[in-house]
Amino acid sequence: MALLAEFALFAALLFVSAETLLWPAGWVFLAIFFGGSVAIVLLLERDNPELLAERVSSPVQRGQPLRDKVFLAVMSLLFLTWLILMPLGVMRFGWSEIPSWLQLLGALGLVLSFYVVFLTFRENAYRAPVVKVQEERGQSVVTTGPYQYVRHPMYSSMVLFFPASALLLGSWWGLVFSLVLLNLLVWRAALEDRMLMNELAGYREYTQSVRYRLIPRVW
Repeated sequence: MALLAEFALFAALLFVSAETLLWPAGWVFLAIFFGGSVAIVLLLERDNPELLAERVSSPVQRGQPLRDKVFLAVMSLLFLTWLILMPLGVMRFGWSEIPSWLQLLGALGLVLSFYVVFLTFRENAYRAPVVKVQEERGQSVVTTGPYQYVRHPMYSSMVLFFPASALLLGSWWGLVFSLVLLNLLVWRAALEDRMLMNELAGYREYTQSVRYRLIPRVW
């Protein structure tokens, strides 16, 4: 039900802003986004229903740092603004015109971002939507799968997701706005890294073997 409600919200934001349903790129975006989301939900239902329950729980929780509550509120607002801005610019005002080959590249990047998310959830049973150490679930450091290469692969997937989505939807302004969203994620990743070093046993040692937070050999 939550996915259906999210699909309806995304579709409304995109196509009401576009003032038309005849926008192939918008439908491709929704198909990839929700196809990937359904695949991940099915994976969690089969392998880790406890994590699935955690993922659909309230984004405001006991013990969650205030700055993380503020981050989630601001990020959600900016994300919805981004979804509205792109169809407005592309379909209603004609601000952007992106070549078809770049839109195709965006579609491929979007698929790849969901594959990284899939790998992350497959390896990490503690990937909650809020920043916290789950002592009640015996959280430990994960070093397998994408965690062999970067410390925060979920955020790495977003490095692909935002610009790829903007390219697929044909929006240069959406691509520029992506930089704002990505900067916020970089800030959150740094704060989460600091918290895990202080509160999760073995994490500081893990950072010495996996040096990069989001992008191998970059940062």
